[in-house]
Amino acid sequence: MISVAEDLFPYPSETLVVDGHALRYVDTKESSGEGGLTLLCVHGNPTWSFYYRRAIERFSPRCRVVAVDHIGCGRSEKPPADEFAYTMAAHRDNLVRVIDELDLQNIVLLAHDWGGAIGLSAVHERLDRVRGVVLLNTAAFPPPYMPRRIAACRWPIVGTPAVRGLNLFARAAITMAMSRTRLSDDAAAGLLAPYNSWQNRVAIDRFVRDIPLSPEHPTMATLRKLESDLPDFSNVPVQLIWGMQDWCFRPECLRRFEQVWPHASVKELATTGHYVIEDNPEETLETMETFLSQFGIAAAPTS
Repeated sequence: MISVAEDLFPYPSETLVVDGHALRYVDTKESSGEGGLTLLCVHGNPTWSFYYRRAIERFSPRCRVVAVDHIGCGRSEKPPADEFAYTMAAHRDNLVRVIDELDLQNIVLLAHDWGGAIGLSAVHERLDRVRGVVLLNTAAFPPPYMPRRIAACRWPIVGTPAVRGLNLFARAAITMAMSRTRLSDDAAAGLLAPYNSWQNRVAIDRFVRDIPLSPEHPTMATLRKLESDLPDFSNVPVQLIWGMQDWCFRPECLRRFEQVWPHASVKELATTGHYVIEDNPEETLETMETFLSQFGIAAAPTS
């Protein structure tokens, strides 16, 4: 098991074996009690459940929080690419397994980056269990553009060695995904901890290569299907919290969601970058607090 600062991430992981691979997740069921809301936290690339540590700390006394690590990420097993597909559809199917195996009910999806597409497509398959959706800088449709900083990681010959050998993608994100603040050394180390070798960076590389740029790419059809399914969430409360200084999921991605979900509540964070909950935890968590209050969770204790 990877090591991170205990004071930052004191949460043990449970294990679900999916098609022979160990998928690990944090589940606060024991401390949160039965029958209430379930906050399902789904990360993107190159983060892991550690990204949601503040949400776990804040909300787990009042609702069940489940934070997954995709196969290849965080504390989960990291099989080579010839043993696991590392596609959006594969991660979606794993998440559906988590929902079913843990019998998650009254779900509020909390998702960021690739976690938005993975999480939305998974909960769409179990829509009767969904109470709400909170999205942080993500997309759920074919990419309207490809940032040059990400495209460079796909270059032939040099792309994979840079991502898996030099860890440039994850290391660059430590600074480039922030705008208004700087990550502490411990937080940066925690985000990087699972990705400490060529073998352990397989998912980072495969996520980058799973971004579809042509109709023939298998994930293009998966994203088009998800985009066509988005109106099915029209009766589900939605909160969009957006870092407006994100160069990756830029404001036009937010506008796409606003067009399909005109009922959504929107919080624009003017000076915040891509790692929304790292860059601006106070406003992000307060916005979530207000949103979740409609589902009857207890008020936050006053200090």
